[in-house]
Amino acid sequence: MTLPKTPSLRLDGKRALVAGASSGIGAACAVALGEAGAEVTLAARRADALDALAAEMNAAGMAAKTLVMDVSDVEMTANLVAENGPFDVLVNSAGLARHSPATETSVADYDVVADLNIKGAYFLTKAVANGLIKAGKPGSLINISSQMGHVGGVDRAVYSATKHAVEGFTKSMAIEWGRAGIRVNTVCPTFIKTPLTEGTFANPERIAWIEDKIKLGRTGEVEDIMGPVVFLASDASALITGSALMVDGGWTAE
Repeated sequence: MTLPKTPSLRLDGKRALVAGASSGIGAACAVALGEAGAEVTLAARRADALDALAAEMNAAGMAAKTLVMDVSDVEMTANLVAENGPFDVLVNSAGLARHSPATETSVADYDVVADLNIKGAYFLTKAVANGLIKAGKPGSLINISSQMGHVGGVDRAVYSATKHAVEGFTKSMAIEWGRAGIRVNTVCPTFIKTPLTEGTFANPERIAWIEDKIKLGRTGEVEDIMGPVVFLASDASALITGSALMVDGGWTAE
């Protein structure tokens, strides 16, 4: 018998673009891809934060460069991706939330969240796919979604709506681009401790609600997202597309 061989989780020779890389989940994903051997382009609006992360990664023996980019500016994003690509791997972690009761949602809050979380994510994914198709290359495109793309939550109607939309366009893109060898998936975290979630973690009522929902009995750390992202970026997930990888401690199991 010839023993089967586990596909590699290494990303040597791959070029990865991480949007929203200046902090939190995005920064952790960038480090994870760099550790796996990818050349990582760190993209976000804050040049100082990107430069600091790139310097640390390069000092640790990884290959990182920076790209100042605002994902909500669709034309700028498309041009920058075309000029700097093609990218074998995309991790889109750029996103924001403005929480409020649904009866108090303002048009301004709805627009700014939807512009980044839906429109920005959609056209960034499209831009990276266009580069791969033009180059005749396969690739793995990963959108950081949320468990709220599968359930609802108190004060999270707008955020949940945007993440449900991400799940929808991810599946459709996976269907369209599958024959080109381009895989499109989401990673769906539960509540992860980052600068974006500081307000939630400071609210005892919200923490009690969260801990009641998470079956493993703890909230998440950015390290919990790093392995799943490397898995989806690598050949170890070669037959996975149009899927949502839940990293939610069992929140959505019921």
